[in-house]
Amino acid sequence: MSKIQYRFNTKSLSVERVNKTFKDRLKVFLRYAFAGLVFSVIVLIVGFTFFESPKERILKREIAQFKVQYQLLNDRISAFEYILADMQERDDNIYRVIFEADPIPRPIRDAAFGGTDRYAHLASYQNSELMSRTMQRIDQLASQLYVQSKSYDEVFQMALNKADMLSSIPAIVPVELSNRTRLSSGYGMRIHPIYKTMRMHHGVDFTADIGTPIYSPGNGIVTRAERNRHGYGLLIEIDHGYGYVTRYAHLSTLGVRVGQEVVRGEIIGKVGNTGSSTAPHLHYEVHRNGRTVNPVYYFFNDLSPEEFEIIIERASRINQSLS
Repeated sequence: MSKIQYRFNTKSLSVERVNKTFKDRLKVFLRYAFAGLVFSVIVLIVGFTFFESPKERILKREIAQFKVQYQLLNDRISAFEYILADMQERDDNIYRVIFEADPIPRPIRDAAFGGTDRYAHLASYQNSELMSRTMQRIDQLASQLYVQSKSYDEVFQMALNKADMLSSIPAIVPVELSNRTRLSSGYGMRIHPIYKTMRMHHGVDFTADIGTPIYSPGNGIVTRAERNRHGYGLLIEIDHGYGYVTRYAHLSTLGVRVGQEVVRGEIIGKVGNTGSSTAPHLHYEVHRNGRTVNPVYYFFNDLSPEEFEIIIERASRINQSLS
């Protein structure tokens, strides 16, 4: 039962009973409701600002746990990167060296990812930098592993062909060394016998009697057997595969024909004095991947260490070539 309220009428100087209308009751209710709403809002603001809800505490613990997991993941990635770097080092400097293969270029191994939009979908998160960096490292590691896998496939194939490759590399001296046959001029800058100026000598010269047999230093296919008009005289060229080509100049006799398969030690021609030659000799060149290289470094198959040392010393002398 509601309380009866009275008020003092200052005009009539009497106490009168207050009769409240519905409108008066509604105003009172709204005042109390508004005050309660304002109080509730203040309580909520203070609560959310200075106090954590149970759900927020759970989410914060989960975020902290995720950060720890991401850090552990980055540590594992660092370990994998170290292992992969060691694999790449051994691949380039051991396995590929053994099989006479060029190392994989660094830009191919590092295979960068272009464009900043690749990880744009992570930018809206609070820890986007950590997530983006982790995803980038994982993607790059996956790409490098793919390159390394393909490299091992190549090395495996080269291992299967190792016997054929070893028999094809020009690894013996193309003439029999004796008192009358020796290396007279090496690879490098030498005095030209006709022009008397320093010029690049792309092979080595062996002095020998006309008719001295010339041997193929490795298995291969004859690609040229002709009289050359540019100073080489009678010329033979053999493609040994695996990037190796050998050339023999100033011959007196051609013992092979174009397209013929030859094996190591087979006689392919005889020493002569044709072309731009000042004395009977064999001019011998080794080409590796289209570029001339020093042939003496490939005489390791039939020379003792002492003989090889003598050859190296003679080849290093700056003297006059014979062609």
